[in-house]
Amino acid sequence: MAHSEPRPFRAAAPSAPLAGRLGVPGDKSISHRALMFGAIAVGTTEIAGLLEGEDVLRTAAAMRALGAEVERTGPGAWRVAGRGAGGLVEPADVLDMGNSGTAARLLLGLLSGHPLFAVMTGDASLRRRPMKRVTDPLSATGAQFWTREGGRLPLAVRGAADPLPIDYVLPVASAQVKSACLLAGLCAPGTTRVVEREPTRDHTENMLRHFGATVAVEDTPEGRVVTLEGQPELAAAPVLVPGDPSSAAFPIVAALLVPGSRVVVENVGLNPLRTGLFTTLREMGAALSIENARIAGGEPVGDIVAEHAELRGVEVPPGRAPSMIDEYPVLAVAAAAARGVTRMRGLAELRVKESDRLSATAALLAANGVRAEIEGDDLIVHGTGGAIPGGGTVETHMDHRIAMAALVMGLAARAPVAVDDAAFIDTSFPGFAALMNGLAGGAAIGPA
Repeated sequence: MAHSEPRPFRAAAPSAPLAGRLGVPGDKSISHRALMFGAIAVGTTEIAGLLEGEDVLRTAAAMRALGAEVERTGPGAWRVAGRGAGGLVEPADVLDMGNSGTAARLLLGLLSGHPLFAVMTGDASLRRRPMKRVTDPLSATGAQFWTREGGRLPLAVRGAADPLPIDYVLPVASAQVKSACLLAGLCAPGTTRVVEREPTRDHTENMLRHFGATVAVEDTPEGRVVTLEGQPELAAAPVLVPGDPSSAAFPIVAALLVPGSRVVVENVGLNPLRTGLFTTLREMGAALSIENARIAGGEPVGDIVAEHAELRGVEVPPGRAPSMIDEYPVLAVAAAAARGVTRMRGLAELRVKESDRLSATAALLAANGVRAEIEGDDLIVHGTGGAIPGGGTVETHMDHRIAMAALVMGLAARAPVAVDDAAFIDTSFPGFAALMNGLAGGAAIGPA
């Protein structure tokens, strides 16, 4: 879906504290994987709670184009009749992955192990993002890739007729690259081995086990070693998708910053490799607690209670970055309201997200009267110790998380905060403004 017309939005302080219980959209990472694994399993996979944002719908369309039967049976409810590992068919047309780097990179892993030819593209933002980080290791399977300069989309892939297992040490912490290698290994005989120096989100490993693959994880002096036994019989398995912790971050930070607020976000995924933001907020003095903790579909889940609290600046270690890579823009907003200085270290990976998210986050703060600077790969935020000045217009650079972080800032600022385009919020959080307005008891966020 092309966004021709920008949709400017603005957010202002609500007339009452934020209050209520809410669910956030399903976890994006798990939603993509549920559709892909359903498509390569034998039998019919029933999915509940699927995120129905544009990114995930692109994955559903791609799986359909590759021969799986994918149908929506109700809100968040989907049924996938799979073709078995190695059973995907050559698509008749170009696969358009929209704005989704996760879908594009994971799908390249799947395609590498199938003897077929496919062409992949995406929107303007995705066509700027580097794919070489996955095509390089995937070439070891025997797959061939043709890309634009710099390894960018559109690209063509011819998967390997007899794929070889991969043995790869990740040069950067990236769950997407790790997952692409593991998915390629599903069609290869023997053992695929990926080594990561810093642990990254492990939804792929959890879900592979849920569908019947043999995956082992071992911590060694070399790093965390993930091994997959190739050519498993994947069997259809029901998937209940938990709420996305990256989406839960926005109402949670809003509740911490708006005086008198108390918000409960239900059914949030609490995978320890995704909860770096919650750890950091607690270090800053946030009042966060978990109720109703449980396991669903191989993933830990619970309800998060967030109440207004005075926050203080902290130093965020670089090793925590992989567990909260998508949450830095909204953490920067929390840091802007905190007392003292917050230093977020080791954010190189933010330069290659939907936008150069590091520069965009610093610019978001500067436009609203908050002092911030970038030193190397660190972001330093000088907290106001109270209400953020606000009053600025934020350039979102087609990045949904920058847009939502800026609108959360507007709820806690003295003057309203505007964004140049909120259209892209739908890629990960359809209905964001309506949901936040429900907590505020009125229209705090709306068209500018």
